[in-house]
Amino acid sequence: MPELPEVETVRRGLTPALAHARLSGLRLHRPNLRYAFPDRFAERLEGAEILRLERRAKYLLFHLDTQEVWVTHLGMTGRFQVTEVDGASLPLDGNYYHAVRPDPKHLHVQVLAQKNGIKRLIDFYDPRRFGFMLLLRPDELYAQSWYKGLGIEPLSDGLNADALYALFHARRTPLKTLLMDQTLISGLGNIYVCEALWRAGLSPDLPGERLSHARAANLTLAVREVLEEAVAAGGSSISDFASASGELGYFQHRFRVYDREGEACLRPGCHGVIARKTHSGRSTFYCPTCQKG
Repeated sequence: MPELPEVETVRRGLTPALAHARLSGLRLHRPNLRYAFPDRFAERLEGAEILRLERRAKYLLFHLDTQEVWVTHLGMTGRFQVTEVDGASLPLDGNYYHAVRPDPKHLHVQVLAQKNGIKRLIDFYDPRRFGFMLLLRPDELYAQSWYKGLGIEPLSDGLNADALYALFHARRTPLKTLLMDQTLISGLGNIYVCEALWRAGLSPDLPGERLSHARAANLTLAVREVLEEAVAAGGSSISDFASASGELGYFQHRFRVYDREGEACLRPGCHGVIARKTHSGRSTFYCPTCQKG
């Protein structure tokens, strides 16, 4: 499933083409993804201008001049593809390692975006159809239980040592589970939690109540660093993820623990071997030798 860096990569890739673009001619190739598409979706988007694109946790928010917000969740395999009408790919900033071509049978949504006289096709593909799209007024969006219950944005100033310590210090739950609790910190997923815990030298089993303020500071720094590096690398492509230009991210080539069970730990001076266990049904990769804190 795309995690925060992948969704942020998509937002940054879409922004040059869609910020202040006008939409027209939306076409749906099926009636639903995970849920049915919004009522009168095409009619409500016709002629709308996208004022800005935001990301909240793993949600993409397209703010429209119609006073509505087009909300998209990529699910497990959702992706946008941006091409100019003449077929040229939209050039994006960032580092990618090769292009992929989506299967046309998984194309479910198409819309035309026009900006500065340039027309671009915005296509949405989703092989497994676990993504979804909503069209809500801001007050409706903020009232949604899944939205108003989201925790601190990990790339915001709201996540700092004081905040992390306050969230965790009275809880006996393991750090791995706490970090993935979306009501505490929003947008963190399995890959980057494993990587951040390794960087901080902390055991995924350490109860939150045993997290000192100093450890909280180290963990906060590790979370921010791994997310920022992943965004700069265009995210991680370990399944179907691709950026809006169709390029794959390459942060998976920088993994230190994730999906490395049985391999040597990469921390200098550590002679441990990466192990795997399960927390809340998700695989956790860690080094039992150097992640004892």
